[in-house]
Amino acid sequence: MEEMTPQMTIADAKSHQPALHSNNHAHTHVHGSHWFGRVNKKIAVTITNAVGSMWAAYLFCALALVSLPAAIHSHDPIIIVAWIAQTFLQLVLLPIIIVAQNVQAAAADARAKSDHATLKAIHTLTREVYEINQRQNEILQMLREKELTRTPADNAGRTGQRDA
Repeated sequence: MEEMTPQMTIADAKSHQPALHSNNHAHTHVHGSHWFGRVNKKIAVTITNAVGSMWAAYLFCALALVSLPAAIHSHDPIIIVAWIAQTFLQLVLLPIIIVAQNVQAAAADARAKSDHATLKAIHTLTREVYEINQRQNEILQMLREKELTRTPADNAGRTGQRDA
């Protein structure tokens, strides 16, 4: 079920500043900002970067191919299928999937930065439009007050000037 967010007031909207949340914000949220969380983040990112590289995929492929001749010489379809599924696919696809996810994450980060710049521009322009609208409302209010303070004689003289 969707979580309902409270209504934003005009004052809140006027004071709001769009914020960019990068991967570092997410890492801090997941691991925490204390020293142990920073150490965990560093270890996790280092291992992920090492395993999630095409060099790791090539190394794992070579490692998997070491046991291929034994699987083939067994002539047992179960051993051959097990080698493909358990050795080759799991060992080689893992780093390739991580590489692809890293590419997708980089693209998402680039889109987020672009969207953030666009939102900041829209936010700035919207605030300017709001301020112009406020000034126009003040002018209209002054005109209404001026109209209400006129006497009927002022209005009659004014219409006579227009007819001339």
